[in-house]
Amino acid sequence: MLQGLRTVVYPVGNLAKAKAWYSQVLEQEPYFDEPFYVGFNVGGYELGLDPDGPIAGQCGPTTYWGVPDADAAFARLVELGAHPHQSVQDVGGGIRLGTVQDPFGNLFGIIQNPHFQLPAAP
Repeated sequence: MLQGLRTVVYPVGNLAKAKAWYSQVLEQEPYFDEPFYVGFNVGGYELGLDPDGPIAGQCGPTTYWGVPDADAAFARLVELGAHPHQSVQDVGGGIRLGTVQDPFGNLFGIIQNPHFQLPAAP
């Protein structure tokens, strides 16, 4: 079911400052830049910035695991004892994601991204 790591999303309180800082750190501009989300391609993986800041009870980033079918993966995780956190939604461009809380309190994200390609092996 899991295809590998895809995206890490950092909650930020000030999107403009975070975008400027990460642009310097990564020495590149974001490939996706909207008021609701900024995404950087880092070696074929995504570092995302969420301007809504931390979600209540969340003190760090959310990691998203690639899946071929977000709805099926979400249902399976809930069947295995996870608690729904954010239901699967389309965030644009055919990208669908959702989060569950695992039985240990961690957020576990899933992402179905038809645009994601693994980097070529060197």
